[in-house]
Amino acid sequence: MANVVVVGSQWGDEGKGKVVDWLSERADVVVRFQGGHNAGHTLVVDGNTYKLSLLPSGIVRPGKLSVIGNGVVIDPWALADEIGRLTEQGVAITAENLRIADNATLILPLHRELDAFREEAAGAAQIGTTKRGIGPAYEDKVGRRALRVCDLMEPNKLEAKIERLLVHHNALRRGLDRHEIDGAELESQLRDISGKILPYVCSVWSLLDKERRRGRRILFEGAQGTLLDIDHGTYPYVTSSNTVAAQAATGSGTAPSALGYVLGITKAYTTRVGGGPFPSEDSGEDGNLLGERGHEFGTVTGRKRRCGWFDAVLVRQAIRTGGITGIALTKLDVLDGFDEIKVCTEYRLGDQRIDHLPASRDDQSNVEPIYETVEGWSQSTEGARSWADLPAQAVKYVRRIEELIGAPVALLSTSPRREDTILVHDPFQD
Repeated sequence: MANVVVVGSQWGDEGKGKVVDWLSERADVVVRFQGGHNAGHTLVVDGNTYKLSLLPSGIVRPGKLSVIGNGVVIDPWALADEIGRLTEQGVAITAENLRIADNATLILPLHRELDAFREEAAGAAQIGTTKRGIGPAYEDKVGRRALRVCDLMEPNKLEAKIERLLVHHNALRRGLDRHEIDGAELESQLRDISGKILPYVCSVWSLLDKERRRGRRILFEGAQGTLLDIDHGTYPYVTSSNTVAAQAATGSGTAPSALGYVLGITKAYTTRVGGGPFPSEDSGEDGNLLGERGHEFGTVTGRKRRCGWFDAVLVRQAIRTGGITGIALTKLDVLDGFDEIKVCTEYRLGDQRIDHLPASRDDQSNVEPIYETVEGWSQSTEGARSWADLPAQAVKYVRRIEELIGAPVALLSTSPRREDTILVHDPFQD
């Protein structure tokens, strides 16, 4: 049995929540390994809709262990609210089914404020952050001044650690002409929230090592998408963490050799939230229609997503940089009824044709898509659960996508409902 890593192969919002929930039935442990509560996963299970941000998707399934790894930055207040919201929906959350890494970094109120201050100051140059403090928290982690979950276990030492942190942050706030942070108030806030978090805390790396040695199947759940990776994405319009599959090892304390099948969640068209380059964006009637049919609004932000045609160049690049074994193709049903469907196969940059997205910010903004047109289909694919249920042209579209990106389709999703899934290859059997 292979462990499985699930990552997004585009700009996020590919439908990871449903696929992870579907796979979690076959897994014993589900692990979040990067990002924070800027990620949003919507699950529809037995007619109930669950909106998750920090909690792993396995939390809604009885008998599964959900783990938040050290690579995640954790807002303890947001986490407590999410636990409370799911509890009200009837989901049982205890230390038996949720564990949090003791060495994970905390997001504090000052991080959220700094995020907002910077975006406000940037004006037209804003990068589209969710203003939840993710970036500033990662900055403090790398700057070796962050507060971590384990610090909540030593309340008598909090004052000195907060004082060291505020030397940096209060200097920034003075420069932005903002009031300074009261260390005593922050300490009081942390003491108050700690009791809601500490019951779930443990050494996650050790826990996962034991689970793996027991032969338990582990599902590593990524957030955002490869094109938002801090190194491999459309910088600076990216998130503040590595979103590729390799981060599953670093962000959970798991040996790289223990990672197995890498499943890239891939939407049958392309969407993006916020600013940044988007070569295959369609600002016309077709793009609007994709957005309407796909209900393209962010789970966390509620922002309308930009929509466009499938970009095989970007997905092919994500497959290569992320070591993706196979893809889960989602939202195929949104393309029902289009007479013609475009697929971006290459870019034009000046007088050159190129087969990849360049690193330069200017070049990324200037590339032009080169399209191939595929015949559409009029029949509905919604709810299909086998290849025989799909129109012939839909099957041809899927096969052409496989050829262009250089990876097979392992799963095919035809609606938000978890049961409307065509299994081609079970990643856990790899």
